[in-house]
Amino acid sequence: MTNLILFGSFFLLLLLKVPIGVSVGTSVLIYLVTCSSQPLTYLASNMFTACDSFPLMAIPFFILAGGLMEGGGLSKRLANLGSAAVGHITGGFAVVTVITCMFFGAISGSGPATVAAIGAVMVPAMIEHGYDKPFAVALIAASGCLGVIVPPSIPMVLYGVATGASVGSLFIGGFGPAIVLGGGLCILSIFISQKRGYKGTGQKFSLGRLWKEFKSAIWALLVPVIILGGIYGGFFTPT
Repeated sequence: MTNLILFGSFFLLLLLKVPIGVSVGTSVLIYLVTCSSQPLTYLASNMFTACDSFPLMAIPFFILAGGLMEGGGLSKRLANLGSAAVGHITGGFAVVTVITCMFFGAISGSGPATVAAIGAVMVPAMIEHGYDKPFAVALIAASGCLGVIVPPSIPMVLYGVATGASVGSLFIGGFGPAIVLGGGLCILSIFISQKRGYKGTGQKFSLGRLWKEFKSAIWALLVPVIILGGIYGGFFTPT
């Protein structure tokens, strides 16, 4: 009976098009009112205690950092730098997309934020240069997932808070898998691009252009270095 009330109210709220987060909270509240002897003050105090965590403050700060960097044109500068470096090769734009997502993920710590910020820049550019829209969107979605693996990562912060593990150690552990997955996506993108005949930008590689874009993106490149270097160097915590 209790399961019926809990899950029945949850699915009923979903059918009424109530947002999922609100549906989860409301169904639990209905369960506590009808089937539990715990007072509602117990729920309120537990919710407050769970949120009263110093490490959890890192999450909105990482999101804020990603928003500030996006507002300042970070994703566009990173994309321009990547295009200057490898945009001329077959599948170059696809490789630029993966690498840019990794850098932006190292700032925002969020996969959805990475997809939204980089996708708005790279998907139209890839389509303009002859890539299929389904491939461009799929690549952005897959590359955006690197945002939760490339340190700093919001899920790693949550895991560290929940288990008591060192957030800094979790960040260090994310480097290897992120590089392997990012490299694998780059290789697969080049292979698919060669098979389907996707070309590069058509511009010849130029050290002058690369240096110009590098100077424009230097502060964007230094943001993850400052964040991670400060954490690993013991100058400050993730928060």
